[in-house]
Amino acid sequence: MKDLQKLVDETVTATLEKFTTCGLSQDELAITLVDLSDVQNLVSANYRGAAPTYPASVIKLFYLVAAHQQMANGKISDTPELRRALRDMIVDSGNEPTGYIIDVLTDTTSGPELAPADLAVWHEKRNAINRYFHAHGYPDINANRKTWHEGPYGRDKQAVDQFTPSKNFLTANATARLLVEISAGRCVSAGRSLQMLDLMKRDFSSPDSTDYQGREFIGKVSDQVLPSTAKLWSKAGYMSVARHDAALIEFADGRKIALVIFTEKHSDQKELIPEIARQLIAGFLEN
Repeated sequence: MKDLQKLVDETVTATLEKFTTCGLSQDELAITLVDLSDVQNLVSANYRGAAPTYPASVIKLFYLVAAHQQMANGKISDTPELRRALRDMIVDSGNEPTGYIIDVLTDTTSGPELAPADLAVWHEKRNAINRYFHAHGYPDINANRKTWHEGPYGRDKQAVDQFTPSKNFLTANATARLLVEISAGRCVSAGRSLQMLDLMKRDFSSPDSTDYQGREFIGKVSDQVLPSTAKLWSKAGYMSVARHDAALIEFADGRKIALVIFTEKHSDQKELIPEIARQLIAGFLEN
């Protein structure tokens, strides 16, 4: 295996050269790679890993964790409806179930505009997820906005206009850290970490798979990014100005990695994430 930081640096250089005609610039990528093969001696490398980035649907991983934490401490009830929403949020990346989960976690709802004093109270409650993660050593995230198809309205739009930051943001490093904790069974509890992984498992190698998040990002089959014997758990994010993937990968020889790739302003470049992943994985697996 190559030196991990050297591998990331070489991959970034090669990627910028390959996609130069698309206008890809160095500040439109963020990558974090963690070798999980030896849980007692984790090795990581990154490129712009601490850069705040609009996460699109990758933020849903943080909402998943927050939901399990609140279920574990009895703050919210573990109901069939909540479980249905968690499944649809992660497996299908649905925005409507995500909105429902945020309402449950923060005791808020979307709706008509509020008077300034009421809006301030509402926004303070919306920050419940942020307070949880900031208290657990994740200061470099904002997770208080819903994900949208057409944008916020009413009190959600008021909050966007009046409170900063106006959007969610993550860093590649923070996202990779969350993946590592889930993989290691340290996220809320070992049992709940396994439940999270169960929702994140992706079908990337079956020719009949309709798992878009599994087959069109780090697990893109046509680019032969992953060996068919590998296992993949992931959460992608994609919209007009962002295309991301955050994945845990286990190879047949038992080695494991966490890999987060954020790309901005080039969501139409569907080969960008697979190309980055292909280079990193090939280098990682070198003898």
